[in-house]
Amino acid sequence: MASDPHGPLLQVSGLAAAYGRVRALEEVSLEVAQGALVALIGANGAGKTTLLRTLSGVQPAAAGAIRLDGADITRARPRERVRAGLAQVPEGRQVFGPLSVEDNLRLGGILRDAASSERILERVWALFPVLREKRRLTAGMLSGGQQQMVAIGRALMTQPRLLLLDEPSMGLAPKLVAEVFATIRRLREEGTSVLLVEQNAHAALSIADHAYVLETGRIVMQGPGRELAGNAQVREAYLGM
Repeated sequence: MASDPHGPLLQVSGLAAAYGRVRALEEVSLEVAQGALVALIGANGAGKTTLLRTLSGVQPAAAGAIRLDGADITRARPRERVRAGLAQVPEGRQVFGPLSVEDNLRLGGILRDAASSERILERVWALFPVLREKRRLTAGMLSGGQQQMVAIGRALMTQPRLLLLDEPSMGLAPKLVAEVFATIRRLREEGTSVLLVEQNAHAALSIADHAYVLETGRIVMQGPGRELAGNAQVREAYLGM
């Protein structure tokens, strides 16, 4: 199906997911427009990570549909979703500690041919110059912020059209949080669509084109990021104001 540059890149309709008999998501519907940065906020246990895992195919959908650029990927395997242009940066970074920084990144490009993999790797080096300097160090020796760079870079090696980011600021010092969010803005400006799950709701809403609020597995509110940041209910529940 041909891409519609003005239509949504990701369409999620009536999505449900369960762990055994316990429903973690129920009737979730959302969209990510082409080139947009969309934030998903909510309390711990609301289902945010489950939603990203279901989108990436790690967690099976119990009901509903997931469409990427018009193609139904609801039952597609994770590898097929990566080939279609979807990549996830998991919560907690999950780098391969014993492997070098460069080997971590190259693993992300394993589905690409050698020429395109080298080209994308150069883009990652340009985005994160410190990783080029530390390319031969094992990833486990890096700081938390640098490991987050590796995790994002590894996902970028798949050349994603939609990047799923799960709590990228978790455990980072304020200065590094600012750097991570600057990187996310830059990726969006370069044309990568982003679905961002983030506990730092204030930072997420400040850069989001659109945002959704998830509570107990359901979308309860949505709107432009800055509009939700000014919503009294959102400010009280998630912004501590």
